[in-house]
Amino acid sequence: MSQPAAIAEVSAEDRLRADLYNFLGLILSGPPDQMLLDQTAALEGDDSDLGQAIAGLARVARVTSPRGVTKEFNTLFIGLGRGELLPYASYYLTGFLNEKPLARLRSDMGALGMTRAENKFEPEDNIASLMEMMGGMIVGRFGAPALLERQKTFFNTHVGPWAAHFFSDLESAKSSVLYGSVGAVGRTFMDIERESYRLAAG
Repeated sequence: MSQPAAIAEVSAEDRLRADLYNFLGLILSGPPDQMLLDQTAALEGDDSDLGQAIAGLARVARVTSPRGVTKEFNTLFIGLGRGELLPYASYYLTGFLNEKPLARLRSDMGALGMTRAENKFEPEDNIASLMEMMGGMIVGRFGAPALLERQKTFFNTHVGPWAAHFFSDLESAKSSVLYGSVGAVGRTFMDIERESYRLAAG
C-alpha cells in the first residue's frame, strides 16, 4: 500500500490530535517566530477545558513579540549553565539526564522506524521530540499510521509517566508567560490522552 493511501485512513479526530501534538512539538523546539505567533493568535477554542486553554494561549500570543518570547524560551530552557526547566524524560523519571528512559526510547524508536534528525544534538527524550513522535505515529509519518494499541504503548511508556508533570511545571514556572499558556494546553491535552488510552480496549 502506498504512503498516501495509508495516510488517507486517518480519521479527522486523529488528524486533530496529531496537529496538536505537532504544534506542541514545534513551539517547544525553539522560540516561535512572528508567523507562528500569528498562527497561534488565530487559534480558537470551544467551551471544553482544552478549548479554553487554547483560547487562553491565543490571547497571550496576540500580545507576544518574537524578541520577548525568545528571551523567555532561553530563560526557561537554556539559561546560564541550565534553564529553569529540564524538559527530558530521563530527568523527570530518574533525576538525571541520559538514563534508562532514553535508552529505552532509542530502542523503541529503532523498532518504529524513527531516526534522530541530523541537525538535532540534544537527547531524543526531550518533550518537543516526543510530541513530534506522537504526532508522526498517528498520521503515519514513519510508515503506516500506528494502530491505537501501539500509540497507547508508546504514550504509556515514554510520554504519560512524566509529560503532564512537565507541562504543569511549565505552566507555573516563574519565567513563563506565553509558555505558561503552552503548559496549560499541554497539561490538559495529556490528561485527555491518558484517559482516552485508559478507556481504549486492550
